[in-house]
Amino acid sequence: MALPAHVLGRAVETSPNNKLNIAGIGVGGQGGHDVDQFSSENIVALCDVDEAHAARVFKEYPNAKRYKDFRQMLDQDKSIDAVVVGTPDHLHAIVSVTAIKHGKHVYCEKPLTRTVYEARAVAKAAREAKVATQMGNQGMAFEGNRLINEWLWAGAIGPVREVHVWSDRPTHRGKMPLWWPQGVERPKDTPQVPDTLDWDLWLGPAPVRPYHSAYVPFRWRGWWDFGTGGLGDMGIHNLAPVFSALKLGAPDTVQASSTPVFAETVPLATIVHYQFPARGDMPPVQLHWYDGGLLPERPAELGENAVLDAEDGIIFVGDKGKMLVKGWGGEHPRLIPESADKAYQRPPKTLPRSIGHYKEWVQACKTGSPTRSNFDFAGPLTEAVLLGSVCIRNGGDKLVWDSANLKITNDPDANKFLHYEYRKGWSLS
Repeated sequence: MALPAHVLGRAVETSPNNKLNIAGIGVGGQGGHDVDQFSSENIVALCDVDEAHAARVFKEYPNAKRYKDFRQMLDQDKSIDAVVVGTPDHLHAIVSVTAIKHGKHVYCEKPLTRTVYEARAVAKAAREAKVATQMGNQGMAFEGNRLINEWLWAGAIGPVREVHVWSDRPTHRGKMPLWWPQGVERPKDTPQVPDTLDWDLWLGPAPVRPYHSAYVPFRWRGWWDFGTGGLGDMGIHNLAPVFSALKLGAPDTVQASSTPVFAETVPLATIVHYQFPARGDMPPVQLHWYDGGLLPERPAELGENAVLDAEDGIIFVGDKGKMLVKGWGGEHPRLIPESADKAYQRPPKTLPRSIGHYKEWVQACKTGSPTRSNFDFAGPLTEAVLLGSVCIRNGGDKLVWDSANLKITNDPDANKFLHYEYRKGWSLS
């Protein structure tokens, strides 16, 4: 697999029936779906600040202990081997690091964190603790994801110097209504907090603001304090196969354009341009991201009547041809034009095939085997994606990135978007 050799989880001594004791933290939405994928293990604890939103999962696992505060859960329940983190993005880092410091293996939904600084800190903590980790970009287990690597490494289109990647989020194929609010101001009314929700715990490290249904449940993703919009949501999925196949790390520069930028929310649509340096015998790469219904120029190789899938996709531009990937996370790669795809002699399948995205993590917890989206991969990917958000918030002008020192060198004021001051009582340390 295309992973550093040292990326191995520390195996745990499982229960007598060889099952992990797993706790879910943030189980009302995607986190609940994730917990369901591990139902063959022991689900021993569930934590959520919203009793109503998490009701289905609480009912599904009646023997699991229930908590509102994940810190109390980790302090009190010593039986837990591993945790599944499905909270909103602004809590990912603190929950993951706290669990790691308690010696737990961690499965965390994407993006790994909400800030660039957090992504570096979470990856470092996991590496030092030698716990098994996996980020929730499930496409890393797809067959197409591996085919992209094998074909490009075999020279299917020659050296790749340009890539275009897109998603329609937060729109539906470029049309309204939105999946979640973006490009709006903060609501002015202050409705009462539902009895089933602990609003202070939901905010966690984020600045205090009045409760509003504009944020919960799920609608938090487009608010800067809590999420990272379409780029953070689907960029992690659709950029992952690009980072894997082209062995990308930190970009040299980032530049962006967008619809109007609001103080509170992500713009409705963005374009982000990344410049990556050469890696070994791979040349420098220009990587272009589009969201909100924006698309790259349609390749002439598609033919007169073919159109790009408006939902998700990738175009790799090589010296000797192009590869089109339809769908999210690297699902369906093919060479274009169609005649090139039909003529292409597929190379041998040299990468190990996945046993399943979720099963990879369970096996890693038990045996120390590698996972494809471990935090050593997920951390740098998240950093690069979130640098796009930093650039957007800063106005879009080109930023020069010093990855070694975790700072922007040509516009020091932009560094304020790399992280923020947590509320009192919340810390990564």
